[in-house]
Amino acid sequence: MAGIIDALVGISQFLPEIKKPEKEVTFKNKLLWTLIALLIFFVLANIRLLGLDTMSQSVQQIMFAQTLLASEMGTLITAGIGPIVMASIFLQLFSGAKLIKLDLGSQEGRAKFQQLQKLLAIILCFVEGFIYVASGLLAPMNGFLGIPSFGWTILLTLQIAIGSLILLYLDEIVSKYGIGSGVSLFIAAGVTGALFWSVFLPPIDSITNPALATGGMLWRTFTTGDPTLLLPVVGVIAIFLVVVFAEGMHVNIPITMGHRGTGGRYPVKFLYVSNMPVILAMALFMNVRLWALFVAKVPILGQLMDGLSWAVQIPNIGGLSLFHGLILQGLTQSTLISIAQAVIFLVLLIIACIVFGWFWVQMGNQSTQAVAGQLERAGMQIPGFRRDKRVIEKVLERYIPPITILGSIFVALLSGLGDFVLAGVTSGTGILLTVGIIYRFYEEIAKTQQEFLSKIVGNLA
Repeated sequence: MAGIIDALVGISQFLPEIKKPEKEVTFKNKLLWTLIALLIFFVLANIRLLGLDTMSQSVQQIMFAQTLLASEMGTLITAGIGPIVMASIFLQLFSGAKLIKLDLGSQEGRAKFQQLQKLLAIILCFVEGFIYVASGLLAPMNGFLGIPSFGWTILLTLQIAIGSLILLYLDEIVSKYGIGSGVSLFIAAGVTGALFWSVFLPPIDSITNPALATGGMLWRTFTTGDPTLLLPVVGVIAIFLVVVFAEGMHVNIPITMGHRGTGGRYPVKFLYVSNMPVILAMALFMNVRLWALFVAKVPILGQLMDGLSWAVQIPNIGGLSLFHGLILQGLTQSTLISIAQAVIFLVLLIIACIVFGWFWVQMGNQSTQAVAGQLERAGMQIPGFRRDKRVIEKVLERYIPPITILGSIFVALLSGLGDFVLAGVTSGTGILLTVGIIYRFYEEIAKTQQEFLSKIVGNLA
């Protein structure tokens, strides 16, 4: 297996790559590159696929993950960042099952992981592009310009793959020359745009989408006089406040510089795992439903996948969120089934987030061993103990693993419960991710500006 991994890593060396900046990128240029990437993303989201005839009604089954994967069905970014996220999921699962042996605690191991992830993501761009068409979600034209249906299928697959490939390299550009992560940027942009239009969209006479005629939540509230239509807005505000509060929660571990050095504290945030476990879990759920549609006609396997697809589907009642539907309909047989589905969905989401949270900590160089090594190399030690990496690890073991699990459960609960309140209007998971992403963008901008000011002061001195 080691030989195969080395061979794949060798192949990845021939893939196009965004070079790292030779000198430090200024804050102005970082902001410029971030805005350029965002502009390209919105342009791609408005370029329709050439050769697309219609979209199946089944596409509604995966719409819940559209904003989470920065995708727009029927456009060049139909698959969005799905291949990038799925590549990470596959490699994490293979690594956890010991099918791939990589030391994620070492720089070399993480570098190999990232190279394998990029290679697999590129392959999945084409695989997922084909599945979107072959599953019947996107119906190609037949006979148009003398090209048979199969020819348009190949063309649609290539367009979807190219769109995801562009996002893959835009993510590299933002990570190296911009602010934060391109993946996070695209998710936040998609969720923010969807939320804005779901609230403020005026009524539009549309033949292709009759639902637009009713307008957004604000317009429907004024025309119907039903204040319950604004419940999702209250839910959005509640999630925003909870996430901002949770972002400020942390545990301070006492440390000192040297044997009798200055004392300090190492903060371990409650949201130590960030929001990545939710992104990975929701991407996995979406792909389960996508594959369920793909193998729907296969005996036994199709039925098993259909049942699993039902379990990972966000429940709704008559197109309304679970919470809103319960208020209007009360406890009926259909609503009780939806509640059971919600419980199963939430349990699976929590389990998935815990698993992915643990993997993310290992991959992100945030494990107990990695942090202990960083503190030791920086000359830090725990007050009252001799300077020893094993001592630091023992103290960190009391905090990092429990906080990793608790943080993963917290984001899973907030995401799932938010979806139960906001489904049908926007995504609770999307709002959770967007608030966290914007908060980290703010921290990144503040950090960049502080470093810039410190350099100016240093030069003047």
